This record gives sequence, C-alpha cells and structure tokens, in this order.
Amino acid sequence: MSPTETAFAAAGAIALAGYGAFILTPAWNSYGRLWEKVAASFLTLYMLAALAGGGALLGLGIVYFYDQYASG
Repeated sequence: MSPTETAFAAAGAIALAGYGAFILTPAWNSYGRLWEKVAASFLTLYMLAALAGGGALLGLGIVYFYDQYASG
C-alpha cells in the first residue's frame, strides 16, 4: 500500500472509532430495551452520513477553490 492509501485507511479508522465512542455508545447506553437500543443505533447512521457528507463538501470546496486562493 502507498503512503496515501495508508493515511486514508488510518483516517477512516480514526473516524469510525470516534463515531463509535462519541455518537454510537451514548445512544446505545441511553435506552434500556434492546429494540430501543437497535433503533437508536440505526438513527445514528443519519448523523454519520451527515458528518461524512459535510466533510466531503468541505473538502471538495477546498479542492475547487484552491487555485483561486493559493496564488495570493
């Protein structure tokens, strides 16, 4: 694997660990019944998609406008 692929894999692993620690675990521990825990876990996928989409849009914006602002 190239260093770029390794960096992407590490960033993805860190992001999934953060999702599990900061979003999924509190949602799971907030409910008592199993079906409530599963439903809350499913709904956190919307939060994960929104965060990933926002990050992707921010990254695409940086790439798109890089030439305009990098030249000074």
